[in-house]
Amino acid sequence: MFDLNLIGWLVVGFCAFVVGVSKTGLPGLGILHVPLMAMVLPARQSTGILLGMLILGDLFAAGYYRRTAAWKHVLRLLPPALTGIVAGWQAMRFVTNRQLAPIIGGIVLAMLALHYWRTRLQGEDAPVPTQWWFAATLGFLAGVTTMMANAAGPVMVIYLLAMRLPKFAFIGTSAWFFFAVNWLKVPFSVNLSLITADSIRLDLWMLPLIVAGSVAGIFFLNRIPQRIFNSLVQILAAVAALKLLF
Repeated sequence: MFDLNLIGWLVVGFCAFVVGVSKTGLPGLGILHVPLMAMVLPARQSTGILLGMLILGDLFAAGYYRRTAAWKHVLRLLPPALTGIVAGWQAMRFVTNRQLAPIIGGIVLAMLALHYWRTRLQGEDAPVPTQWWFAATLGFLAGVTTMMANAAGPVMVIYLLAMRLPKFAFIGTSAWFFFAVNWLKVPFSVNLSLITADSIRLDLWMLPLIVAGSVAGIFFLNRIPQRIFNSLVQILAAVAALKLLF
């Protein structure tokens, strides 16, 4: 089905485990599997296989955190995200992941710096952004980046941190947003031949590792204090952005 050696299978299995952890415990970790999958599989194939893994992880995370999602944020982000998915689908014909990656990385780093400056200057009194363009811009950017590279995690980190959500609401909102977005991507990915019968078969083989990672993520989240959680997701988002830049 796929020409993978032992190292390749180990990397794919590790990525499946990380998908589970990122869905239920450490969302900023989600960017790690993007470059790893592309190292052992052709870039376009890796995108489709990873989307299948993410959907399986979404099923577990969305079910577990169904009572903690802040639905107003999910509903606010979905329309611009769908617009971004369509834009990313069209851009896939002209823009490569290599060209897009540094742009995403630069935007995420700039927004992390702005978030740090705002909270450092005003602390707990920093106002929550309520302007329509804030959610519209980040929703659109999340749609484009997730369609082209499955790399919208750092973008969502920025938005959810700005909303100052408690960690369980943070994870629940992220889980349901990506549950919807990743399913919306399926017809576009099939159109681009990114999802095939072989990719689905491989995703199902990885299901036990995705479930194991999801359980591990829940274990970590239950034991991480809110302040450490906020710092950790910012650090992981910054590392991810630097990885995209270089």
